[in-house]
Amino acid sequence: MYIFGYGSLMNSSSRQLTGQTGTACPAVVEGLTRTWGKVDDSYQASPLVAQPGDGIVNGVLLHVSPKELAQFDQRERGYHRIQLTLTNIETELPLTAQDAVWVYVKNEPMLPSHESPILQTYIDTVLTGCLEVSEAFADLFVQHTNGWEHPLENDRHAPKYVNYAGIHPEHWPKIDQILTQVFA
Repeated sequence: MYIFGYGSLMNSSSRQLTGQTGTACPAVVEGLTRTWGKVDDSYQASPLVAQPGDGIVNGVLLHVSPKELAQFDQRERGYHRIQLTLTNIETELPLTAQDAVWVYVKNEPMLPSHESPILQTYIDTVLTGCLEVSEAFADLFVQHTNGWEHPLENDRHAPKYVNYAGIHPEHWPKIDQILTQVFA
């Protein structure tokens, strides 16, 4: 079985904080939208949220065991897991009818606010994961993510994102350059 990771799970160092997965295989899923949104009151920040909708979301397919799936269910608390339709997934991975592909979604997320902002370290985590695939993949992420206009907190020098991993100051200029698409 697979998880479709569309946020911090794209970052290999961040996802290894939760559990082991197979190789990350890039994918694009039709029929989802991705936005910044608060999941529930236990979150002090606003992570990424996918919802069924008229759009596309890029991410990675991660092979997981049932035990690992339970670990990722815990990491993604506040979301619920739904199965994707294989025909909506564009990937080089040879998926068959026996393959279940799961995605964590949240219907009607709350909007980010000054009390629960988008964290720069979360953005850094996600874009570093995208850059593990390619710069074009990172650009696609930025273009197909909604909600960039909401409050942002630059916490780079005192990271607040709990799954922040694998990012170094030398990554910041490339990330900042990619973000000029939304923060010009």
